[in-house]
Amino acid sequence: MAQEVPYQPRRPAGVPADAVLPAPRRPRVRSVLLWIGLGVLLLGCGLLSLLLITTETGFLGLVTGLVLAAVPVFPVVATFLWLDRYEAEPPALLALTFAWGAAVATFGALVVNTASNAAIKAAGGDVSTTAVFVAPFVEEAMKGSAVLLILLVRRREFDGVVDGIVYAGMAGIGFAFVENVLYLGRTLSESGGTGVVFVFVLRCLVSPFAHPLFTAATGVGLGIAATTRNPLLKVFAPVAGYATAVVLHGAWNLSAASGFAGFATAYVLFQLPVFAAVATLALYARRREGRLVARHLAVYGGTGWLTPAEVSMLASLPARRDARHWAGRTGGPAARRAMRDFQELASELAFLRERMAHGTAPGDARQQEYSMLASLSSLRGAFLPRWT
Repeated sequence: MAQEVPYQPRRPAGVPADAVLPAPRRPRVRSVLLWIGLGVLLLGCGLLSLLLITTETGFLGLVTGLVLAAVPVFPVVATFLWLDRYEAEPPALLALTFAWGAAVATFGALVVNTASNAAIKAAGGDVSTTAVFVAPFVEEAMKGSAVLLILLVRRREFDGVVDGIVYAGMAGIGFAFVENVLYLGRTLSESGGTGVVFVFVLRCLVSPFAHPLFTAATGVGLGIAATTRNPLLKVFAPVAGYATAVVLHGAWNLSAASGFAGFATAYVLFQLPVFAAVATLALYARRREGRLVARHLAVYGGTGWLTPAEVSMLASLPARRDARHWAGRTGGPAARRAMRDFQELASELAFLRERMAHGTAPGDARQQEYSMLASLSSLRGAFLPRWT
């Protein structure tokens, strides 16, 4: 039988075997205070949201809502994580955007929407107009602020449209989760089990991607702004993205208020095409990332920092998967982790070079580039087999 030919990149000539990243700097006081403040904000808003929801649903409604609303969360999260495969975002930031959507955005929307309902009712208007003309503006601003927060405080982790879609999706999933808890719990107290089944099917099974898709438009706009030097586009793209999210959200709420026939028609003629369009855009953006990785890392393939085989592997998702499997078979879990880190860091390096080419990289980009190259050399030694 023919023996399997393992993936065997060579150590580049002239690169020291013990090359490593410089020791990380200690977090600055301002950064620590920022994270503490975010933690307090998230916890406070989350507890207040649960309190407000419980007053409407009761404890049984709250528990029922929490259990049922969790069902679509995991597959929808997995879908967005699958999209972000060239350079997975830090779990802490993904958790932050999810929590922001579930706590801060939800609490803000509850307060503003409730106050709007009261004002419209006092003025003699139809409170149902809140869902179409108020809620979309408020909720998309609240969810989109999570993506803007990441762009402002962790710019180095925001590489473009795919990242914008992923962070926006996480905020939308968190918001939808808590909103579904409210609707499911309220329906249980008002209509019983039959109503809960209907709402569960409608919100959790038929349209679990609604909120993430709306906010993804804002994420696309912020992703474009993060990668352009055009000052007008830096402003126009996020505004246009937010406006698109509001329009999509408002149209969806209008269809939901039009009865089952109106909802079904809008679902086929509106929701499904929007889902297909966003999915197509996301897949195109991810494919573009693969081309960027191939183009920018090819420079290092010609200078000895990377081998041509490594460049080819890093630009292909199937080849990356095969390389991780190979590393695990030959070196065990530690080698597999080293290969995964090697791939992630190489993608970060390619995206850094893309920002350098467009003039949007930070001032210490050259130092970052050298540190990443040195660290890649060190990681290579952790997954290469040691022949004796």
